Amino acid sequence: MSHARSEYADFTRQAPELYQAILAVSQQAAKAGLDKQLLELVKIRASQINGCAFCVQHHILVAEKLGVSADKINLVVAWREAPQFSDRERAALAFTEALTQLVGGVSDAVYDEARAVFSETELVFLTSAIGVINLWNRFGVAFRWTPAERPAAR
Repeated sequence: MSHARSEYADFTRQAPELYQAILAVSQQAAKAGLDKQLLELVKIRASQINGCAFCVQHHILVAEKLGVSADKINLVVAWREAPQFSDRERAALAFTEALTQLVGGVSDAVYDEARAVFSETELVFLTSAIGVINLWNRFGVAFRWTPAERPAAR
């Protein structure tokens, strides 16, 4: 794949109102009280599915800052086979995959699993978080935003 078509910073300059609107929606699930570590795992998984290198890297770096274990970050791509994930994380990741891939929609089984561990309101905000990371992924993939480099160790 060739280099970026434009960069994330270009987007923030070219469409500041759009950027601010998407950013505001991006922050709602955490403001509503959903666990920030769980949200980062969801964002990593959706970004992996969508092939958005920029977002995968960004959310890995955020997850690390929030204290998500390296094992969880590394194994989110194969979460079904990894024992590190809680029932709540598993339900969120299954829901993420169903909403990101949209092949056949969200099955009753996946919905029921999510509903068993998330309140109705939490599920609304989880859905918004999944939806908005998919939107960010569309921009990152379309413009091939360059992933951030890992900051040098101090």
